[in-house]
Amino acid sequence: MQKRRPKSIPEGLLKIGQLAKRFSVLPSTINYYTREGILPSAGRSQGGYRLYRPEQALAILRKIEYLQRQKRLSIAEIKKKI
Repeated sequence: MQKRRPKSIPEGLLKIGQLAKRFSVLPSTINYYTREGILPSAGRSQGGYRLYRPEQALAILRKIEYLQRQKRLSIAEIKKKI
């Protein structure tokens, strides 16, 4: 039996929890990056959930992780680079 996607979520977009699971971070981390303006959402579902484009979001999350871990940059410095 195939999972059915709720009508309020357009095909190909992920909710915060789904994105967090794919990148192995907490949903609060996704919320923080979104609030800080470094991870743009693709809009909201009819139910009010923030939605993200997986490819775009994962690329940004990889870049944030690299800049934090390898380059030791702060969020303020990362904002300037993204």
